[in-house]
Amino acid sequence: MPQLIPTKALGIMLLMAALLSGCAMFSGSSSRSTGNDHRSPNPNAAYNKPYKVHGVTYYPLKSAAGYREVGTASWYGSESGNRTAMGTRFVSHGLTAAHKTLPLPSSVRVTNLTNGRHVDVLVNDRGPFKKGRIIDLSHGAAKKIGLHGIGKVKVEYLDRKISQK
Repeated sequence: MPQLIPTKALGIMLLMAALLSGCAMFSGSSSRSTGNDHRSPNPNAAYNKPYKVHGVTYYPLKSAAGYREVGTASWYGSESGNRTAMGTRFVSHGLTAAHKTLPLPSSVRVTNLTNGRHVDVLVNDRGPFKKGRIIDLSHGAAKKIGLHGIGKVKVEYLDRKISQK
């Protein structure tokens, strides 16, 4: 004779199944983004066309192959929830960045030249538009490399897609 599962045990199993279903992977689109947009740069997209800010015209690169630059980085976080240049929601704790001319999206490694720490980020926004700055990091990325305020960094294009954790 088959043994029946007690009602209490069945209820617990159903509750666990419902809770675990929230951990399932979802491949559909979402209105929230953590910066995990790994599409290849589309040179025809509006965010990769020349644009003007404060009277200065910026010309996004057609390719970032071999791109390296040393300069001043800053971080931004108060814009959390706003849309990036690519139209995704900016999440301050994500590993993303803004750059004036790299094609969107691009993957770059940012190294803090003061302490040697680095982080791989997804460039999905435009900026910074303060004189002398080459990249704006999300608060999460800045924290990973110990950047408080502004600092000297090296930015290197990664010819691969990065994994966001």
